[in-house]
Amino acid sequence: MSKITFPRMGESYRTFKMFLEDLGNEVVVPPRPSKRTLDLGIRYTPEFACFPLKILMGTYLETIEMGIDTIVTSGGVGPCRAGEYAMLHHKLLSDLGYKVKMIVIEPPRLHPFNFYKSVRALNKARISIKGIIAHVKRAWRKLQALDNLEKLSHIVRPREINRGNTTKVYRKALEWIDQAYTTEQIVEAESTALEALNSIPQDANRNVLKVGIVGEIYVLLEPASNLEIEETLGNLGVEVEKSMFLTGWTRDNSWNETSEGITVKEAASPYLPELIGGHGRDSIGHTVLYAKRGFDGIIQLAPFTCIPEIVARTILTKVSKDYNIPVLTFFLDEQTGKAGMNTRLEAFVDLLKRKKQFQSGIESFTC
Repeated sequence: MSKITFPRMGESYRTFKMFLEDLGNEVVVPPRPSKRTLDLGIRYTPEFACFPLKILMGTYLETIEMGIDTIVTSGGVGPCRAGEYAMLHHKLLSDLGYKVKMIVIEPPRLHPFNFYKSVRALNKARISIKGIIAHVKRAWRKLQALDNLEKLSHIVRPREINRGNTTKVYRKALEWIDQAYTTEQIVEAESTALEALNSIPQDANRNVLKVGIVGEIYVLLEPASNLEIEETLGNLGVEVEKSMFLTGWTRDNSWNETSEGITVKEAASPYLPELIGGHGRDSIGHTVLYAKRGFDGIIQLAPFTCIPEIVARTILTKVSKDYNIPVLTFFLDEQTGKAGMNTRLEAFVDLLKRKKQFQSGIESFTC
C-alpha cells in the first residue's frame, strides 16, 4: 500500500489524517515544522521563493524519509504563486531523484471535475459516493471542533489568572478531539473541551486589548511559521481574532461564497475593488471590519516577497489613517527571529494600551 502525506497547517492535520484513512490510505502525519524542516527547504528551493514553499519543501523531504510516495495538496485561485506550489515541488523533488505522486485538489466550486478525479484517486477503499459524503461530513465536524476550540483559547488566555493554564488545557483538549471518531464522539469531545477551557480561573474584570490578525493563509494557520504569535499576544494580555480559519476558507472555496466573504469584499472595495491573488484583498477588508467593530489594532502576517500582501500593506497605511487603527506588519522568512518579533509585539501592545488609555481616560490600564 502506498503511503500518503499532506501539508501541515495548524491542528487541521488531525482531520485530514482521519479522512484519508477512512478512504483506505496509509497516512504519514507530517511532523511539526522545525529548524531542520526549514533548513531542508531552504537548501533545495530558490532564495526568492515564498516562505510557505520553503517550509513545505522541507516537510515533503522529511516525510519522504518516512517512506511516503504520494503527496496530496491544494491548488490555488487567482494570480498567486501558491497555485504553482504543487507543480514546482514536484519538479524539485523529481530533480532530486524522488519519484512521488502529487495529487492536487482544486476548489470544487471552480473545478468540480478536477475535484472528483482527485477524490477518486484517493478512494483506495472504493467507498460509494454516499459513503464519501458521510466521511466528509464527519471530517468537517471535527475541523469545526478544532477551530472552535482554538477560537475560545484566544479569548481565555489573556484573562487567565495563572499564566500557562490555557495552553496546557488546550493541548490536552486537542487530544480529546483527536481521539474522537464518530460524529457523536466528536460533539461530546468538543463540549468537554470547551467546558474545560471555560473552567480555567479567569479575571473577568481585566482590561484586555483586542487585535485582529490578517494575512496570508499559511502563515496565519501554522504556528511554527508565525512563531506562535497568538500565544505570545495572549500572554501579553491581548485577545486575538484571526481573520481566517480553515473551515471558513474551505467553505468559501468549496460550494459557495458566504455572506461574510461578500461583506469582506465590500469592505475592501473602496480601497481595492479587484482580486489581486492570495488574500491581499481579504486583509484589507477584514482590517476595515475589525476597525468598525472597535478593535484596538491589527497585525498583518505575510511571507516575505508575497506580492498580494505587499500590495495590501501599502493600502493598509491609508486604512489605518482613515479608521485611526494601528497596523503592524510582519514579513516572515527564515531570517525572522522570535526575540525580535517579541520586542516589536511588546512595543506595539504598549502603544495600544497608551492609545486606549488616552481615548477612554482610564488612569491605569493593566493586562
